Amino acid sequence: MVSTIPARQVTKHPMNAPSPNTPRALEGASAWIITDGKAGMLVQARGVADALGLDYLEKVVQPKALWAALAPFGPVGPSERLGRPGSDFAPPWPDVVIATGRASIPYVRAIRRKAGPRTYTIVLQDPKTGANTADLIWVPEHDRRRGANVITTPTAPHSFSQKRLAALRASPAEDIAALAGPRITVVLGGKNGVYKFTEADDDRLQESLSSLAQLGASFMITSSRRTHKRLIAAAEAATREAPRILWTGEGNNPYPGFLASADALIVTADSVNMCGEACATGRPVYIFTPSGGSAKFTRFHEALAASGAVRALPDRFTTLVSWDYSPLDAAVSIAAEIEQRYARRSRMVPGLSRST
Repeated sequence: MVSTIPARQVTKHPMNAPSPNTPRALEGASAWIITDGKAGMLVQARGVADALGLDYLEKVVQPKALWAALAPFGPVGPSERLGRPGSDFAPPWPDVVIATGRASIPYVRAIRRKAGPRTYTIVLQDPKTGANTADLIWVPEHDRRRGANVITTPTAPHSFSQKRLAALRASPAEDIAALAGPRITVVLGGKNGVYKFTEADDDRLQESLSSLAQLGASFMITSSRRTHKRLIAAAEAATREAPRILWTGEGNNPYPGFLASADALIVTADSVNMCGEACATGRPVYIFTPSGGSAKFTRFHEALAASGAVRALPDRFTTLVSWDYSPLDAAVSIAAEIEQRYARRSRMVPGLSRST
């Protein structure tokens, strides 16, 4: 089963992309984004598509039980009729396909075979099916996959371009603007297969936030679907006497404004996406690391520390330290590499042209 979302109006010239006077290889090109609809996957794919200036449709795939179990190694189910008239995946083929997530991999492989070189195929994250899965594969630096068609960045792509963050800062929501500085954004993740978040961990975060409150900080706190109640309670108790906004899932999500308006950010270590988005702000980022961890996450956080963007969250603050670094924007870096490779291939393949 496939659901197709109408084309989005996309930002053609992000602030940190080439200027509007610079010819861009894929600006306005047609594209499909193929995912299983998970928010984290959509965020990464949209970030790259927007940085490229693509005109794209989002196709959410939900293979039936057998075909879902066989993904990413198996084929697309025959009921999809991929490539045939009336299918959700049929000509005219787009100029670009961006796919991410296990369920999407059979589709991008099949499209690559049927569409041929005129459709440039991109997979975000390791497809597990080898280098021939797509024309280009992006993985984060902490992943072990490497190859001639593999590119890496320290953080994952996202949609928080410098232009978008600047616009959010220029027009903050009233409740955010009312908070006195320093404004601290607290981004709470939660338990996963790597991090445990013990009660002692929750208490440790509470103590750190309490010490910041005693220094006169204001807080913008947001939770995720994985955030357990005790962690929310710890953040609530620590900041109860301080000016704050606490969002736990009701109403419009203020997360973009929280990112843009922060003087500093505290992020739990369990989410690559959340840590990377915080580092797009150029503001100091403190990482709270709960019990657990893995070699892959260790490599990721070591890379962020090496970039100068992050420091470990102190158990107790006596002062709030500030530091500068160049904002990390993987979407722009990935888009620049895709443009170069696409332009190079276009010169090498006679008769290759876009559909737009």
